[in-house]
Amino acid sequence: MLWHNTVGNGPDLVFLHGWGFSSDIFESLVERYKNEHRITVIDLPGHGRSDDVDGGLDEWCHAVIDILPKNPILLGSSLGGLLSIKIASMTAINRLILVGASPSLTNHKNWQHGMEAEVFKCFAQDLKLNHSKTLRRFVSLQSKDKSLMKTLFTGIEKYPPSSNAMTQGLSILLNTDLQEDFQKIDAPKSVILGELDMLVPRSIEAWYQANGAQTKLIRTGHLPFLEKSFTLPEA
Repeated sequence: MLWHNTVGNGPDLVFLHGWGFSSDIFESLVERYKNEHRITVIDLPGHGRSDDVDGGLDEWCHAVIDILPKNPILLGSSLGGLLSIKIASMTAINRLILVGASPSLTNHKNWQHGMEAEVFKCFAQDLKLNHSKTLRRFVSLQSKDKSLMKTLFTGIEKYPPSSNAMTQGLSILLNTDLQEDFQKIDAPKSVILGELDMLVPRSIEAWYQANGAQTKLIRTGHLPFLEKSFTLPEA
C-alpha cells in the first residue's frame, strides 16, 4: 500500500505530486485548505515514503485507487496529473483539477501541445544522474520565495525516489497519451496552467477548453500551486 496521510475537515480532496518529488511539496497548500477540505496526500510508487509498485501507468493508478476516499476531488500535478486523468476514467470522482499537467507530455503525430521527446529526455537524463541537484535547480526556477525553497529543498534531500520509480515514471511520461481518456471523463474538469511553463506550453489551453475544461492561466512556471496567488478553482 502506498504511503498516505489525511488531515482536515470537509469534502475529500486528494493531491498527487509530480515525478521525482514527494507529497511534501503540497505542504503549504494543505495548510491553506485543511479547514475547508479533508485532504489526503499520497506518495506515488517509489517516491517519498512509498514502496515501488511493479508495472506502469495502470498498476500505479490501481495502487492509488486502492486508497482513494469515495468520490473525491482529485488534484494532480505534472506526472500526478497524468495519473489523475487515468484514474478519473477508471473510477468515480467528484471533480478533476489538473495543475501544470497534460494528457501527453511529448509531441507526436496527433499531438503538438507538448515538448519534443528528445528535449525532455535530456532533462530526464540529468534528473536520473543527479536527482537532487537537478530538482533543486528546476524548483528554484518556479518561485522566488526563499523560505518556501528551503522547505522544498529539504524535502528533495530527505525523500529521493527509487531508481525503479524514476525509470517507470519516465516511461509513463514519454509514452502516455490520454486524450481520449480525458474526453470521456464525466466529472467537472478544471485546469490551471503556468504561462511560463517550459514543460506544458500555454497553447494547450485551447485544447482543454474545446474538451470541456474550465481553465486558468497564472504567470508562473510548471508548479503554479507554489505561488501565494494560487487558489483552488471554484466548483
